[in-house]
Amino acid sequence: MNNYNELIQKQRSFFLEGNTKNVSFRLEALHLLRKLIKDNEQILMNALKQDLNKSEFDSYLTEIGIVLEEIRFTIKNLSKWVKPRRVKTTLTGIGSKSYIYPEPYGVALIIAPWNYPFQLAIAPLIGAIAAGNCAILKPSELTPNTSAFLAEMIKKNFPEEYIAVVEGGAETSTALLKEKTDYIFFTGSVQVGKIIMEAASKNLTPVTLELGGKSPCIVHEDANLKLAAKRIAWGKFMNAGQTCVAPDYMYIHKRVKKEFLQLMRESIYELYGQNVIETGNFTKIVSEKHFNRLITFLNNGEIVMGGKYNSSKLLIEPTVLQNVSWTDKVMEDEIFGPILPVIEYDDLSQMIKVINDRSKPLALYIFSENSSVQEKIIDNVSFGGGCINDTVFHLSSPHLPFGGVGESGIGAYHGKGSFDVFSHEKSILKQTTAFDLPFRYPNTKNALKKIKWFVK
Repeated sequence: MNNYNELIQKQRSFFLEGNTKNVSFRLEALHLLRKLIKDNEQILMNALKQDLNKSEFDSYLTEIGIVLEEIRFTIKNLSKWVKPRRVKTTLTGIGSKSYIYPEPYGVALIIAPWNYPFQLAIAPLIGAIAAGNCAILKPSELTPNTSAFLAEMIKKNFPEEYIAVVEGGAETSTALLKEKTDYIFFTGSVQVGKIIMEAASKNLTPVTLELGGKSPCIVHEDANLKLAAKRIAWGKFMNAGQTCVAPDYMYIHKRVKKEFLQLMRESIYELYGQNVIETGNFTKIVSEKHFNRLITFLNNGEIVMGGKYNSSKLLIEPTVLQNVSWTDKVMEDEIFGPILPVIEYDDLSQMIKVINDRSKPLALYIFSENSSVQEKIIDNVSFGGGCINDTVFHLSSPHLPFGGVGESGIGAYHGKGSFDVFSHEKSILKQTTAFDLPFRYPNTKNALKKIKWFVK
C-alpha cells in the first residue's frame, strides 16, 4: 500500500469510534498478541537465524522472553494504570477536586530498527495498545525475514484500521513521516533521529527517540575483576555488539589493566569459544555496509585479542583493542559491533571530565566495590541509565523506565513507562457548585487584599 494517508485516516476513524478506549478491548489485544508470539516461537527463531544468525538461546533471551514478560506485566497492571488519578488541590481551590486522566494520542507510528528486530518493534507496540492507540508499525528492511513474519502475524490477526505493518526501506519511512500521525516512536541512530524529529516538527507531532551513543564501561581498581570480565564480555559481545546499550568502550584503571585483559580473554573463550568464525554460531553483522565500516576500526590501536573476520559470512570475532586514543576513528561514533576499545586511567575526576566533554551516553556501567566511587560517577555524569557491577541488565526490569538523555534520546519506556509514553495526561479540576469564593472576582470589595492573604 502506497497511500499511507488512506491508512492513517482509516485508523483515525476507528480510533474516534472509541473502540480502543475500552479496557477489555486492549486486554483482549494483548492476550492475543501473547498467544501469537508463543504459538509462532519457532518460526520467529528461524527468521532471526536467517536475518542475523542468532542462536535460539539469544533469540529467546533478548527478543521473545523479554517481550512476553513485558506483556504479562502490562496485562497484570493495566486496569490500575488506566484509572483517573486523584491529586491534591491547593487551598485556593477549596471545594474542588483535581484528577489526571490518561488518554491515548490516537494513531501512533512506530519505526523499529534491525538489531533486535522483533523486540524493538513489539515492546513499543505493547505500550501503544495498552494506552489505547491505533498503531502503524514500520519494521527494518535490513532484517527481511523478521519483517515479513511481523507483517504476516499482524495482518492475519488484527484489522489494519487498528494495527498495521508497513514494510519497505528508507523511502517508506520518509513517506510515512510526511503524513500527520498523533505520536512517533523511533528506535535507531542519532543521525536518523534528527531526521525524524525534523519531520515531526512540521506537524508538531510528539516523539520518543530511542537512540544510542558511546556508552562507557568503567572498571575501577577495586572491582571484582573476574566477574567484571565475564559480565562485560556478555554485555558487549551479545548480538555481536549490535546493541544500543552495549559497552561501547572501556575505561580501566591502569593498576589492574593487565590482569583484567587476561581475564577478559578467558571470559570470551568461555562464553563464545575460541573460534567463532569456524563454528558459525556467533551473530553476524547485519549488512556488508556495516561490516565494511567495522573492519576499518581493526587498524586502530593494537589488537589484544580477536581481530579475525570472514567477509562471506559477515562475521567478526570478539575483538579487544588497546592503546586507543580519542582521535582514532573507532572513538568517533557508536561502534555497534564486536569491537571493544580499552583506555586506561588513574585519575577518576579527569576521566569523568573526558566523558562529560562528549555527548551524553545512553548507558554507563561502573565496576567498583566502593560506594563513594559509584556515587561520584552517578552524580557527575549524565546518561540514560545503567548498572553498577553489571551491564545491560537494567533493560530487563519493567520497573525501570528505559531511555536516553540529550543526544542519546528523548522519552523512556518499558513497564508502566510504555503506557505513559503513549498516553497524554489530561488534567481536570472538578469544581463545587455548593458555594462560590467571591474574592476571585474583580468586583469584590478588597479582592486583591484577600487574594494576597490566601496566596502568601
